[in-house]
Amino acid sequence: MSSNNELKVAADHVQLIHPKVIVPTPVYALTGHSQSAGRSYMRGESPHARGASPIDFDGLSFPSIGARDRREDTEESRAARIEKISGAVRSILECIGEDPSREGLLKTPERYAKALMFFSKGYEESVTHLMNKALFQEDHDEMVIVKNIDVFSLCEHHMVPFTGRIHIGYIPQNGKVVGLSKIARLAEMFSRRLQVQERLTKQVAMALQELLKPQGVAVVMEA
Repeated sequence: MSSNNELKVAADHVQLIHPKVIVPTPVYALTGHSQSAGRSYMRGESPHARGASPIDFDGLSFPSIGARDRREDTEESRAARIEKISGAVRSILECIGEDPSREGLLKTPERYAKALMFFSKGYEESVTHLMNKALFQEDHDEMVIVKNIDVFSLCEHHMVPFTGRIHIGYIPQNGKVVGLSKIARLAEMFSRRLQVQERLTKQVAMALQELLKPQGVAVVMEA
């Protein structure tokens, strides 16, 4: 018969081996990428709660708490998202005194849902993917300006469209520059969200500042 001491020694050398569970990687409708590891976006609803940088660890850039889910939608979850918005639009039509079942409005809820997804597609885009392979070293230290960039956005207070033009300039440091077309794309990415003009211009300026570390950045908007 084994003594208590012998049993204790044996117990100290027991190793538990857990079988590995293989979870299939979902195919995301927008990116094809697997879900990124990192801190949660649920910590706060304000961009200020996420730190001073406009670029999060994977470049989602001040995402709302639902941006992660939306960016990594599967085809099925994206269809469900559009159907959910469509249902809300039907309720709105009824509340304003309309009949969503009449011929002219039958397809309106789905059309509006798809349009809203397009108007807010900036939530699906990433700074790191947008700027991929677009940063260069050039022997240039004079001001770079891109003028009259048309932007289209949604006012976050009323969810109605507003339009305008953005002018962006920066002075390179150590010859680090970015492709001019990417500057316009950056402005579009931040504008295709629920926005206010003050935050829009600040986000564009801070993103360029962090990406290029230039001598200075200026962003002016007319809307």
